[in-house]
Amino acid sequence: MSEASLHHWLIFAAVLAGGLVLDLAVFGPRREPKLKDALIESAGWIGLSCAFGVWVWTSLGRQAGVEFFTAYVVEKSLSVDNIFLFLVIFEAFQITRRFQHRVLFYGIAGALVMRALFVVAGVELLTAFHAVVYVLGGILLIAGFRMFFSPSRPAAHPERNVLVRVVRRFFAVTETCEDTHFFVKRTAGTYATPLFLALISVEAMDIVFAVDSVPAVLAITQDTFLAYSSNAFAILGLRALYFALADALPKLRFLHQGLAAILVVVGMKMVLSEKIRISTEASLGVLAVILLVTVAASLWVAKKKR
Repeated sequence: MSEASLHHWLIFAAVLAGGLVLDLAVFGPRREPKLKDALIESAGWIGLSCAFGVWVWTSLGRQAGVEFFTAYVVEKSLSVDNIFLFLVIFEAFQITRRFQHRVLFYGIAGALVMRALFVVAGVELLTAFHAVVYVLGGILLIAGFRMFFSPSRPAAHPERNVLVRVVRRFFAVTETCEDTHFFVKRTAGTYATPLFLALISVEAMDIVFAVDSVPAVLAITQDTFLAYSSNAFAILGLRALYFALADALPKLRFLHQGLAAILVVVGMKMVLSEKIRISTEASLGVLAVILLVTVAASLWVAKKKR
């Protein structure tokens, strides 16, 4: 366990707030970022995360640093799967790339709040009831095996989401986007736009992802500061990562199975924590190998097909 003080939390909050302002004020106005710009932004966010991890290592010790980086790798890997979901949501509500940045920004901001609640609740549960570790580990194993043996991602129908249906019950919805507005005034009253429905879908689906994501990070560390900061940095650059990888990710045919393997590994670490001590360094090494093999195999198959 690290000994994160109020000082550490304040620095983290300042960096996180600065990152959100930068994302909104500097990168946000570019509604259709070019691939090169998106790649540079993504590299910048990853660099910022690594710099923060180095600061954690030097200020809180080696173990805290290793736990941060391992949790960050797990969360960053799992967050990539969100990009596929974003593609489905934007297609379902016919959101063009010109307007997607606004949904992604507020979706990520909402995810940061929800993940904080999930992490705090998870840590408190594990502190009060140690047996919960087996429940969370079991959730990860079930999710991992289901994902691994599923030939593809299950079909998602965001337009059928409960929250979306509730919004439609209380608001009429415009047929097309009205610039970047979530709501517009009409003579008949206030209308929601497809952009708002897409935002609701993104937030609702993030809750579903958090059920796998938060237990995964708690399998690495049960320190609230390390668990949430690694989670937050993995989410922070997701908007730029979406524009950088949206076209390339469908070609990584084995990524789905790779992420499933990561869930199984961290689930096993959690379930066997009492009997077998698996070091965080070993976990980080295994996760890195899984990602490298997954990407290499996907690229090799894609090249062979061409």
